[in-house]
Amino acid sequence: MSWTQVFALSLLTTLLILTFSSVIDGAAVQDDSKAGHPKGAARPVFVPKSDASTVFKRRSRRSTRYYEVLAEQRVKQSVTERWREYNEEQQDEHAQYVKEEHDEQNERTREVNEQYREYHYDGFKPQYYWFH
Repeated sequence: MSWTQVFALSLLTTLLILTFSSVIDGAAVQDDSKAGHPKGAARPVFVPKSDASTVFKRRSRRSTRYYEVLAEQRVKQSVTERWREYNEEQQDEHAQYVKEEHDEQNERTREVNEQYREYHYDGFKPQYYWFH
């Protein structure tokens, strides 16, 4: 079959479809002002303004799915865990800082006391009492 025959056949079928479509009701939108032509229970596409405003009020909150609730709980748990780990880390760092500061203060006090003893020791008296 050559391409001209295919083209002619498709043109003929298109012509037949167009001629028989005039017999059948067209796809044009009918005017609703003529209410005497019942076609069936067709749903209206447009709704009145009062009904349209209540649609969003009624459908504003949808029910959450179970997997969404689980995912949200996992996110909250991970955030809480990170917050807890951060606080523990901060507490550990602070405790380490306080310990080092205390050790430093003890070392400084020990050095000052040692220097004081060396300065005031004249070699005649023993540094420690032999009798207790």
